[in-house]
Amino acid sequence: MAIRNLRYEGDEILKKKSREIPVDDIKTEKIQTLIDDMVETMHKYNGVGLAAVQVGVLKRLIVIDLYDDNGPIVLINPEIIKTKGEQEVEEGCLSFPNQFAKVIRPAEVVAEYWDRDGKRIRVKAKELLAQAICHEIDHLNGELFIEKILPGTLEYVEPEN
Repeated sequence: MAIRNLRYEGDEILKKKSREIPVDDIKTEKIQTLIDDMVETMHKYNGVGLAAVQVGVLKRLIVIDLYDDNGPIVLINPEIIKTKGEQEVEEGCLSFPNQFAKVIRPAEVVAEYWDRDGKRIRVKAKELLAQAICHEIDHLNGELFIEKILPGTLEYVEPEN
């Protein structure tokens, strides 16, 4: 496993649309290593989610960890098939360090994806998980949270030494 280099604000790759991963490729060493590296990178930077594009790989792959007892979730070729309600949430992004703003996200989502074992999964997510799925799928589509913020809510927080 390895820590991958993050891509930051201004990097053109963040605006590109990621490509689907063929189902037959899910169990390949290349994809499994990418998954492990992404989880390790996300944990190093204390992120809740990370999209492959944020480490310079244009593949429809995201990892999410709510730091509960369930461990990291791997979503390959995720799609939101239903949304319900809305929530105003504070959001940040590993590609925009120390920047936080309010965003409107669905309160609930139903998403389908392939897991790292090649199984098709459907999940009904609420609150933080719903928010993270939406944020990370936006990355896969070349959309950034900074483009969706509520006016006047962007804050820069000085990093602690």
